[in-house]
Amino acid sequence: MTAGNTADKVVRIGGASGFWGDSSVGAPQLVRLGQLDYLVFDYLAELTMSILAAQRAKEPALGYATDFVTVTMKAILKDVMAQGIRVISNAGGVNPQACAQAIAALAAEQGLSVKVAVVEGDDAMPLVPQLREEGITELQSGASLPAKVLTANAYLGALPVKQALDAGAQIVITGRCVDSAVTLGALMHEFGWDARDYDRLARGSLAGHIIECGCQATGGLHTDWESVPDWAHIGYPILECHANGSFVATKPPGTGGLVTTAVIAEQMLYEIGDPRRYLLPDVTCDFSQVRLEQVGEHRVRVQGAHGIAPGPAYKVSSTYVDGFRCSAQLTVVGVDAARKAQRTGEAILERSRELFAQNGLADFSRTLIEVLGSEQGNFGPHARTAHVREAVLRVAVMHPQKAALEIFAREIAPAGTSWAPGTTGADGRPRPAPAIKQFAFLLDKARLALRVVIGDEVLPVEVPSGQPVVPPASTASIPPATPIDGPFAKVPLVRLAWGRSGDKGDSSNIGIIARKPEWLPLLREQLTEERVAQWLAHLVHGTVTRFDVPGIHAMNFLCTRALDGGGMASLRNDPLGKGMGQILLTMPVRVPPQWLADQG
Repeated sequence: MTAGNTADKVVRIGGASGFWGDSSVGAPQLVRLGQLDYLVFDYLAELTMSILAAQRAKEPALGYATDFVTVTMKAILKDVMAQGIRVISNAGGVNPQACAQAIAALAAEQGLSVKVAVVEGDDAMPLVPQLREEGITELQSGASLPAKVLTANAYLGALPVKQALDAGAQIVITGRCVDSAVTLGALMHEFGWDARDYDRLARGSLAGHIIECGCQATGGLHTDWESVPDWAHIGYPILECHANGSFVATKPPGTGGLVTTAVIAEQMLYEIGDPRRYLLPDVTCDFSQVRLEQVGEHRVRVQGAHGIAPGPAYKVSSTYVDGFRCSAQLTVVGVDAARKAQRTGEAILERSRELFAQNGLADFSRTLIEVLGSEQGNFGPHARTAHVREAVLRVAVMHPQKAALEIFAREIAPAGTSWAPGTTGADGRPRPAPAIKQFAFLLDKARLALRVVIGDEVLPVEVPSGQPVVPPASTASIPPATPIDGPFAKVPLVRLAWGRSGDKGDSSNIGIIARKPEWLPLLREQLTEERVAQWLAHLVHGTVTRFDVPGIHAMNFLCTRALDGGGMASLRNDPLGKGMGQILLTMPVRVPPQWLADQG
């Protein structure tokens, strides 16, 4: 098959899951209403891989996202087979063969015959001893590989998925792969895209990126949340994809939610870092000139992504245990609730430290007190509600020994009778748990052997390797704002822009899109790297870099050392930076009063 004979073909792909724990309504809704060719699922986060590895250690038949089989596929398998829908999922976790076997057993129970393919080769654990000898270091911190690693899995690309589909697989199960690969692999198969057709690969990767987080493409997390109807019945995303790589994002008819250029723009910038150098295993993407067009109700056409060759390495996410962690919450009611909560948290830590000393235990590794509802933690110097009359105290701690955190956990409930009036909400004694942290590094692609397994057949997968390191992007030339004479009004940024934020390890990625293209130059003049860094200084302890995305009249900010270690390493209530975009949208900007009048 070649791209030349598929010009009129449209491939419909539904995104049914953005993480392990997404709603069970997504897949049945898409199968019932979507008229799909493909149904794709994303399940895996770094912590998920560690949980699955622990499960497999206890029971060799586990180690995959069991809900995918026992809940989702059990409900839809007959309909999927009857409609000829092909399913691609990374639910295999650290044991994709066991997941495939469970699917085969389910099919047999339902009297069905299903061709299931498994993608193998992402497990880098056998290489860990050699990598340690070679002095491999962590991508962001430069730290050495920990002594005891739990998991090490490479983010694979789309080529194994394509090969599995080429071999006739109806269901493809992978382990760790980049989130967009399940979509790109289907498009490479359907349209015959070559592994070096980088523009199309970038467009297919963007398609996968848009739907990899489920309802975030259909109004979920949208800045203008009040404009999104019928949350309870929100539609899951559908892509109508064409051979040239362009696609229309939409959702099933009659469902809730919203698909507009603003919604898609927010999701496009989500967690991508430099939009001109979004690094994936199959292609390096440049999304800076992407164009969005509203072509109907809940229909947005996406085109204009470009690509260059990928780099020579896979990103590998490994995990390790670094002591134990515990977090506890109490509610404090009444006058000066925030101050009472803060003092309560300090007293809990002081008493715990004294008990540690009495028992010959070292101090906490790390501690964090947050008073939720006071705005002090997330908004810092910009907080406006220091005198709230109810607040939630959250105390999060780490320690090398579990016994120490068991002492800490026993000292939470006594606060309800010992200290601040109005203390309530203790919900049992918190339980210490292993502090599982991520260690990311790069690995030459040639060091992993990828394969597709279908029954007794094993198909090696050839992945291009030996590419040069990806060159940096050239600096974009952006015209300055036109000077405007006359008075200015000061308003929060949210009046003039949409925004969304997420994490990249210990970095926060914040996308800001001007509500009108002509507003971008003046907003850009005020949203400098220095001013954004100053506004977020209570949270961001590294650098702030601004990337321009003129195609969608937007800017993307990458803030380093912004998440208290990020993900599993963070003690914050918002370890993934979901709220940082909302914080930036409160920043005041100066605009001509006419802009506000134009908003109506």
